[in-house]
Amino acid sequence: MIAISLMFQRNYCITILGLAFLLVTPSLLAQEDKTANTQQKKIDIEYTNKGFQFKTVDNKHLLHIESRLQFRFATPGDQNPLNYDDIYATDNTVFKINRARLKIGGHAFQPYLKYYFEYELAQGNLLDFRVMFNKWKAFNIKVGQWKTYYNRERVISSGKQQMVERSIITRPFTLDRQQGIEFSGRVFEGSLADITYHMSILTGSGRGASENDDNHLMYVGRLQWNFLGREVSMSGSDLDYCLKPEALIALAAATNTSPYTRFSQDGGGQLDGFELGVTGQYEVNQFMIETAFKYKGFSWQSELHSKEIIDHVNLKTTQLNGSYFQTGYFFSNIIPVIPKPLEVAGRFASYNPNADITKNLEQEYALAFNWFFKGGHRNKLSAEFTYFALQSDTIEGDSGLRFRIQWDISL
Repeated sequence: MIAISLMFQRNYCITILGLAFLLVTPSLLAQEDKTANTQQKKIDIEYTNKGFQFKTVDNKHLLHIESRLQFRFATPGDQNPLNYDDIYATDNTVFKINRARLKIGGHAFQPYLKYYFEYELAQGNLLDFRVMFNKWKAFNIKVGQWKTYYNRERVISSGKQQMVERSIITRPFTLDRQQGIEFSGRVFEGSLADITYHMSILTGSGRGASENDDNHLMYVGRLQWNFLGREVSMSGSDLDYCLKPEALIALAAATNTSPYTRFSQDGGGQLDGFELGVTGQYEVNQFMIETAFKYKGFSWQSELHSKEIIDHVNLKTTQLNGSYFQTGYFFSNIIPVIPKPLEVAGRFASYNPNADITKNLEQEYALAFNWFFKGGHRNKLSAEFTYFALQSDTIEGDSGLRFRIQWDISL
């Protein structure tokens, strides 16, 4: 009887434990699933060098939001002179919000599927919208609208420029923002044959164009040789104080047929001396050689441009040439009493709007002082003195001096 009683009690306890296990296990599993789902839904938030960043735990989705403001004071006037009459076109003193940008970017589904939008709040323009497939270093694909990867001065963000603004040759030679597709990559990285390439097929109608004006497309190619095995960063100053020298030589070419002879943030337009175009009127072929170098606080960049405009309506051809040379240095590296955040930079630019007229020349001499607060290019104060000298075959020429000061801050 005692044995039977013990056996009954044991079976009863096992039954109770089994029922308890069946009741508790689903609850535990549910809690684990809830915890897992919570972890999957959890978003990491931090402030980075691209603004506020929101990222899922698995890193399959990432979003960063950044705003940038650029406050500028200039006298007399702020626009670069385009001809002799512009030298003293205004004596106005200008204070303005020169740029107000909202930037949104990140990746979706996989870290290599990236996206980016940029909006100009002050003028109400959608500047950039693009999707990038960057799974391999040697081959990337980009579609949408962006600053055409042609020349360094235009590609570098206005917030990372070494001078207050780009040189006088940007207006006649930039391809600016276009819509289309680009293939790019970097091969033989770290060797003497280190090459970065960009090949673009674009509509050639400028920013905001909803369609092409004809069947012609813009074709752009850029080949960059990083002959020291290191790629020069896309910024105008050596804030990283490169302990190993970085250098490049780049060649770029473009061809396009459209109603336009120039492009800007506003889209397609005309250079001085060219009439409003019609479909297929202007065939533009251009070529550029670029150099850049950074080492221990010293930076250098230059561009040589040539541009041919063939007017198929008026049956004439115009050749344009231009160049700039720019350098900067943190003199605190050799003179300890100079503050470390201070950089001194200088630039010389020359532009000939018609190569057949040798005396038709515009020149720019600029000296800038940059003070980098904490955050580098994301928070800096720049002061710039610019001297312009213009001459032509019909007049002796004239010159003018301009002063600008600018605070650029990214939030």
